[in-house]
Amino acid sequence: MSAAKTKAQTLINENGVVVFSKSYCPYCTATKKLLTENGAKYTALELDQIDDGSAIQDALEEITKQRSVPNIFINQKHIGGNSDLQGKKKELPALLKAAGAV
Repeated sequence: MSAAKTKAQTLINENGVVVFSKSYCPYCTATKKLLTENGAKYTALELDQIDDGSAIQDALEEITKQRSVPNIFINQKHIGGNSDLQGKKKELPALLKAAGAV
């Protein structure tokens, strides 16, 4: 397994909520805003601000078949992107609680 894939998988395994993000992405901003509004503790990794960001993005594509950001995991389960998360507004509080993020 590549170092980037190991890093991504470790973050997913060790955190209730992980958002793989880019600092300039409006969909990423909307995702983080929704999580914040729900009082969630989450880990955001800004792929455009770290040296191995593109390698991590490649690794995420291998893991999830999704290349775009945000790439969201709650309770080690791949949720998808911002539209997927926004579509789960009703069940989000329960998902966050199950993940120990609230």
